[in-house]
Amino acid sequence: MRPQWRIRIIVPVASAVLLIVAGGTLAAVHMTSSPEWHRPYWKTLYARPVAIPFPPGDPYTPTEAALGRRLFFDPELSSSGTLACAGCHEPSLGWSDGRARAIGDSGATLALRTPTLIDVAWVPVLGWDGKFQNLESVAFAPITASENMNLTEAELIRRLSASADYRAAFARAFPDGAISRRHVEQALAMFERTIVAGEAPFDRWIGGDANAISAAAKRGFDLFNGRARCASCHSGWAFTDGSFHDVGTATGTDIGRGLLFPTSVKLRYAFKTPSLRDISRRAPYMHDGSIPTLDAVIALYNRGGIARPSRAEAIGELGLTASDEADLVAFLQTLTADRPSPLPRAAR
Repeated sequence: MRPQWRIRIIVPVASAVLLIVAGGTLAAVHMTSSPEWHRPYWKTLYARPVAIPFPPGDPYTPTEAALGRRLFFDPELSSSGTLACAGCHEPSLGWSDGRARAIGDSGATLALRTPTLIDVAWVPVLGWDGKFQNLESVAFAPITASENMNLTEAELIRRLSASADYRAAFARAFPDGAISRRHVEQALAMFERTIVAGEAPFDRWIGGDANAISAAAKRGFDLFNGRARCASCHSGWAFTDGSFHDVGTATGTDIGRGLLFPTSVKLRYAFKTPSLRDISRRAPYMHDGSIPTLDAVIALYNRGGIARPSRAEAIGELGLTASDEADLVAFLQTLTADRPSPLPRAAR
């Protein structure tokens, strides 16, 4: 009797492995293929979503988003009356601030770089160490932090309540019209969820425009998803897995998510994977702003970082050539929209 052949194809990063089982015998045949062979599939992984997710208990309304926008750009939310949320999250700078470390209301330098708010609606937990469970929980933190905006909750509510315009805005946004911490959190979070990356050349390319990006950028895309291992963490349309990894760079007393999980080996020195959207506008890089350019970031990952038990499995020496590094940078530049991400349409 002829043996029954069962064929299973496993496709790793750079080659296909054909496993043929025949009469109990297992044979593995490696079939090399160029990265372009995988490109059509990889492109499907980056399709943009069609809708912004809002909490079921607080669905989108234009009035609440408009109130959130007004609060976001109002310097009265700081102790001195000079620093708004937008002072650190500037739309023209990729909704960050262009600094290595954030600057608080008093002029003091904070411990970490300001994270972008682009596509934050899709981020499951927030903060470089993930201590915030949602946008509502993080909204008030910078306002009341003494090293940041340094305004007490009581003083904020007093200032807002003293404004007839704000009283009317809260009445339009919420059925009870109350000016409360909870409603401030909801309004700010709603506006921030509407901050979505603008269309970039990369989006047009995966949408069918073959000439939207250069040949070098296309090679960089193949490397990004292939042997450079970038997509291991910077995955999906927002180019982040929303998780935390030690990429072998952090040192010192700030151990990132490891502070929240002190018994975890893998979370020591693990920080949030940032989105790569509008990345060209968001230098310097890393959680502490320690890397000045994209070229330096790629060179850092090529070296592999510090070898230690917490280092992510995808991090290690990559063996990329200078040409490979240039192609990766060319690709990353295609993730920046042609113009700065606009203020959300419904919240203008």
